[in-house]
Amino acid sequence: MRRVDNFNPGPAALPLEVLEEVREELIDYRGAGMSVMEMSHRSKAYEAIHNEAQARLRRLLGIPDDYRVLFLQGGASLQFAMIPMNFLGEGHRALYVLTGAWSEKARDEAVRFGEVVVNDWATQGGYRDIPESLPEDDGSFRYVHITSNNTIYGTQWPELRKTRSPLVADMSSDILSRPIEVSDFALIYAGAQKNLGPSGVTVVIAKDSFLAEANADLPTMLRYSTHVKSNSLYNTPPTFAIYVMERVLAWVENAGGLPAVAERNRKKAALVYEAIDRHPEIYRGHAEVRARSQMNVTFRLATEELEQAFLSEAGEKGFVGLKGHRSVGGCRASLYNAVPVEAAERLAQFMDDFARRH
Repeated sequence: MRRVDNFNPGPAALPLEVLEEVREELIDYRGAGMSVMEMSHRSKAYEAIHNEAQARLRRLLGIPDDYRVLFLQGGASLQFAMIPMNFLGEGHRALYVLTGAWSEKARDEAVRFGEVVVNDWATQGGYRDIPESLPEDDGSFRYVHITSNNTIYGTQWPELRKTRSPLVADMSSDILSRPIEVSDFALIYAGAQKNLGPSGVTVVIAKDSFLAEANADLPTMLRYSTHVKSNSLYNTPPTFAIYVMERVLAWVENAGGLPAVAERNRKKAALVYEAIDRHPEIYRGHAEVRARSQMNVTFRLATEELEQAFLSEAGEKGFVGLKGHRSVGGCRASLYNAVPVEAAERLAQFMDDFARRH
């Protein structure tokens, strides 16, 4: 077996220990005589997995008792529409802060359902920076929407500040990467396929009082209340993805929780950013220093020819997933929780060597 250094932006690296455990339990889950993939989602064995995944996430993030944890499908992309469907309507306004492509997609869905005010400050510099404040938020918005980390452009909110209006955050690419104060948010959502587990499940964390104000006149599956009442078991959930997510959450707990994970992520990002900064004649980081993402390091090389040579040589060395998003090009190293520090060290060493040779 040969494991590559996986810098894919999502689906992304999973902890090797978790993959090995899943392999051992794949055919016979803890004496059940069948795989989790074969279990009824109404069985006691699966219900225990489901509830333990919720409990672990609550412990890791310090989720207050007056918040619900939901396991949904459709990815963050469905949440782009589901949130305004539930919370926007006649007489309501929402503020959307644009910091990248995914916040644009969220905005594009919201305008279908109500009045949307846009903070587009970050667009002026080509999404290189993050706004320092939200002066438009006077407390009158139904909610304020942000994207905490921007995978395509490699920017991240260095601090997640409180807002006067209810705060909604797409945390798909940095949830569980650092401690956060959940009580500052009305709703958090995240696709699992970066830090939480495999693709197929979407986590929603929402405050009871915010959910109580949701629009009830919606199709059954698009109402948050449906999933709250049924403990995310109204229909068949992505059982195997939730099982793997529960194992990933256990791995994070065993690794020391979010403070320990955040320190590892800081170290990994520093290794790659320092390599970029050591060779400004070769590498050009996209994000302003204050807005640099700990999860997605984005950069260009001095010429297109160098960029192609870099990606080609990196592939030969066993580095996977370094090509930038198709919409912006360049290079990107995604350093999610399961990417080992040693992988970042090897990448930084390769970047130093490449710079010396070119």
